[in-house]
Amino acid sequence: MQALILGDGPFGRAVADALAAHGVAARVAGRPVAGAHDPGIFAGVDVVVDASRGDAVLANVAAAVGGGVRRFAIATTAWETDRHEVAALLRARGAAAVAASNFSPGALIFGRLVQLAAEQAARLAGYEPYVVEWHRHGKVDRPSGTARDLARRILAADPARDHVSSPTNGPAELGALEVVAVRAGTNPGRHLVGFDGPGETIELTLTARDRSACAAGVVAAAEWLFVESRPAGLHRFEAVLDTGDRIEVAAAS
Repeated sequence: MQALILGDGPFGRAVADALAAHGVAARVAGRPVAGAHDPGIFAGVDVVVDASRGDAVLANVAAAVGGGVRRFAIATTAWETDRHEVAALLRARGAAAVAASNFSPGALIFGRLVQLAAEQAARLAGYEPYVVEWHRHGKVDRPSGTARDLARRILAADPARDHVSSPTNGPAELGALEVVAVRAGTNPGRHLVGFDGPGETIELTLTARDRSACAAGVVAAAEWLFVESRPAGLHRFEAVLDTGDRIEVAAAS
């Protein structure tokens, strides 16, 4: 398998290292000067990993399918406005992509636990959910893609909540889910979901120590796409985890 990572930031390099550790030949490409990658760079590439920026995903996918690529792992956030167009492009060109706000297997498990907790807490009077996430000071999107996914799960499970709070002064909004983002230091990612009730507080926490788990998830997604033909369009990372195959996560050196 030949892989090309679009995005030469810390995460893109971590994915390249993880792929190489699994015997996959991987190249890394930075942001193109002309605004779109030359289709020629995709020659011989079996899978493209997008680890760039949300506003570049659509152009990257278009360039890659134009260059003959039919397998993608989209590991970028903040591209929701282009999601339908990306999905349509993939289907039209017979290409398949695994997309996730967080490719960490632990994040997926965490999301399922949060959803279960939210369903149970919604049956109790006075238990209010909240989400707090903390990332390095340079992270662009706020809240994180993982926090937005957690919020979607909680809203789906709790009929008393129908929207995420807006950043205004004053008391909590009626029917709102409080989501708070902290940007400080070098934290690679910490997500806390709580349910505050009468006399007690329940808290669930996912803490990333480095990018190794996310990179391992991307490797698993690339292999899932490569081992057999998948239906054209977008696939959730859950499909990879639910195959039952063991996902090896090696700690960063």
